[in-house]
Amino acid sequence: MLSRRSVLLTIPASVLFATLAHAETTLTPEQALAGMEGSSLILIDIRRPEEWQETGVAKGAWPLDMTDKQFGQRLMAVLERNPDHRVAIICRTGNRTSYLINVLAENNISGVLDVSAGMAGGPRGKGWIPSGLPIVTSEEAQNSMPDDLTAG
Repeated sequence: MLSRRSVLLTIPASVLFATLAHAETTLTPEQALAGMEGSSLILIDIRRPEEWQETGVAKGAWPLDMTDKQFGQRLMAVLERNPDHRVAIICRTGNRTSYLINVLAENNISGVLDVSAGMAGGPRGKGWIPSGLPIVTSEEAQNSMPDDLTAG
């Protein structure tokens, strides 16, 4: 039987473990930009086309609409065809990326990173746009995305 003291002693360790696990799967917008500039990271913007048009897309990110019927196949193609790159996802405020990370984990797909502050920022941190990081138009982002979904 666990005593109250032993239960209380386990709480800080479990909170620390959860915090460390979350830190290993999330990136700040600045970390994502550095990874793309260093050619070690592929950033996928999972927002809808009208959102890309409204705000632009993070420079270097690949726009893949999460609501598109082909999204799952395209995301898996990115993961499978780019084993030497880390893959991160970004949305507007981090809600959709958090959801998608959980769906991937439920399907035994790990290693995808979450730019949890998103493009606009919010409770998860200062976003890409408020941080003043580079943005391109939706059209530029779509035109620069590799046809076969592999990094250059």
